[in-house]
Amino acid sequence: MKVRTRSSAIIGTICLVASLALTTASADEPTAPRGAAGVTLKEVATAQNPIAGAAGPGDTVWIAERPGTVRVLDDQGLGEPVLDISDETTTDGERGLLGIAFDNELAHFYISFTDRQGTSTVDEFAVRDGEIQPDTRRTVLTQTQPYSNHNGGDIKFGPDGYLYIALGDGGSGGDPHGNGQNLDTLLGKMLRIDPGGGDPYAIPPDNPFVGDPDAKGEIWAYGLRNPWRFSFDAGTGDLLIGDVGQSAWEEIDWAPADSEGGENYGWSGMEGNHPFRGGTEPANHVPPVHEYDRSGLGCSVTGGYVYRGDAIPDLKGQYLFSDYCDGTVRALRMENGKVTGESDLGVSGGQVISFVQDGDGELYVLDIAGSVSRLDPA
Repeated sequence: MKVRTRSSAIIGTICLVASLALTTASADEPTAPRGAAGVTLKEVATAQNPIAGAAGPGDTVWIAERPGTVRVLDDQGLGEPVLDISDETTTDGERGLLGIAFDNELAHFYISFTDRQGTSTVDEFAVRDGEIQPDTRRTVLTQTQPYSNHNGGDIKFGPDGYLYIALGDGGSGGDPHGNGQNLDTLLGKMLRIDPGGGDPYAIPPDNPFVGDPDAKGEIWAYGLRNPWRFSFDAGTGDLLIGDVGQSAWEEIDWAPADSEGGENYGWSGMEGNHPFRGGTEPANHVPPVHEYDRSGLGCSVTGGYVYRGDAIPDLKGQYLFSDYCDGTVRALRMENGKVTGESDLGVSGGQVISFVQDGDGELYVLDIAGSVSRLDPA
């Protein structure tokens, strides 16, 4: 593991392409024409397989590259790596550096990656004066993975200050081990932990399965296949999850900010709103707020964010998402957990692997082939 400081600034089935050695590009021209919704995608940098990001100290955006590096985006573009774990991870299958997050005070930085044996790992670093402190590194959580796909790996802090971790069902196809509905494993789940409350972490006492001897206390929600990207609405606190489907349906799941957890999103009895291979719908199934048929669009949903920026007022309150194979940026209008409309923004982000929200609520789109683009008004 290599950590470098930067003196000039405070510093998803997902089919992933091979690593590309790319350099920072000019931000003079947008990468896509004006969209129907009056938006454009403006390329602000390129990176080596950009895969995740987070708003960081000093109005920066931190970008994770799948081979194992983290770089910081500011007005000068992407700087040299501030963290390098490339000797600790591997990019075979769907593995690699998969997620990054800061806690709500920007005092700790977290990375989510698969180690060289394929074990999902979440590590923590203290942050001082906007810089990672390498000597403070510690491992918070690990989970062995039976296969090299459906690792999940997204991490975010919720409005409640707890760390949420998305893990896929363990991989292969069709959930052969039944992990989605099994509460005795962390696979196929959304987890909720308190990394600062214990060694290596504490389980919040109000987690839904605390005290259940047949369930893992870390579980917040279950019945997920590969929750590749999730987010919290910065305006309401609602949780939205883009869960990658098996072969027919892609889905977006929702939970209100006042949820007490325990939602069962149905996998592997259900794929979206549809029984999977003769499966039975669980009695407590929480259906998706949105689904789409793979025969008409894409192959792998990439969950995004509810737009809360100021640059594009017409998008305020709409949930933006895309698909890895289609690349079109789309928006859902929602009211009380119900979708009231869908629109095509008329711009393509390429092989969209992730969205990133900065400290002002503006959104960036990451193309695994290299582009880092900002959603701007046209």
